[in-house]
Amino acid sequence: MTSTRRHLGRGDLAPLARAATGRSLTAVDRLRGGTKKGVYRLVLDDDTTAVAYVWSADEDYWDAGPSDPRDPFSAGTSLDVFTAAHDRLVHAGVRTPRLLYADTTRDAVVVEDMRGGSLEDALERDPAAGRAALQRFAAELATLHTQEGPAFGKVALVDNGGTSSSSSATGRVTEGALRDIEETAVRDERIAVVRDDLAETVRRLAAAVRPRARHTLIHGELGADHVLLDDQGRPALIDIEGLMYFDVEWEHVFLRIRFGPHYDALGVPDLDEDRMRLYRLAMHLSLVAGPLRLIEGDFPHPEGMRQIAESNLVRVLELVGR
Repeated sequence: MTSTRRHLGRGDLAPLARAATGRSLTAVDRLRGGTKKGVYRLVLDDDTTAVAYVWSADEDYWDAGPSDPRDPFSAGTSLDVFTAAHDRLVHAGVRTPRLLYADTTRDAVVVEDMRGGSLEDALERDPAAGRAALQRFAAELATLHTQEGPAFGKVALVDNGGTSSSSSATGRVTEGALRDIEETAVRDERIAVVRDDLAETVRRLAAAVRPRARHTLIHGELGADHVLLDDQGRPALIDIEGLMYFDVEWEHVFLRIRFGPHYDALGVPDLDEDRMRLYRLAMHLSLVAGPLRLIEGDFPHPEGMRQIAESNLVRVLELVGR
């Protein structure tokens, strides 16, 4: 599919760079990886750098339209969602790239450039140094998860007195898993064959979960690629728009999937195993349905998304004994 999207160049971003730093922009590099916002490295006339995040229809490959802030899993595709998440992390003492400038007229921000690479790269490139960074990240994660909120939902909603549209965190995960089954069944015959068994399994696992009043601050999509290191090897969380108060088990299911053999440094005792079982299946279903939906559009790197969908589809089938 031919894309008609327009990404930004030096002329587009020069006013933003000037407003944020007081300096002239000499070069721009659009960084790969974003599906909901454009991420641009700004090279300034003194050879320093910063990073711009830009939210616009041209940068959002999901093409989902306006999102409902009452949904904890709604797309964080606005400056307001980002700044609320950034401010909450700063208040909690959790490192994230420093916000340098927010431009409401452009729906864009400029943040500190983290030049130490990602934790994912560090673990692959230098296991000893990567392990040290992983331990620092574990401490940041522990700080994050000591924070609680009065209700579940996106930080921007809850911290302003809002209420989520679902009845509970477990209820929202269950609703989403059942939708993902239906969406995926029309895209892959293997899921279509076990659709009823999957739906029954989701309902059975959900029924075993006991109510809970505690709502923990979580990132929501915390892989090693969403942790950047500064020049001293200190970790900082990025892609923070999904920050929400939720069940901490949702975070740990994702951490287990994304960190694999490195998860042992991040695991904690006393996780609710009933929630873990439900959330594990729901997470794998989400990681099938989402990528398959994304590559039906003009996302420029479909093969990686196809691989994510396939590996998680295999796990879904394993979890229902197929």
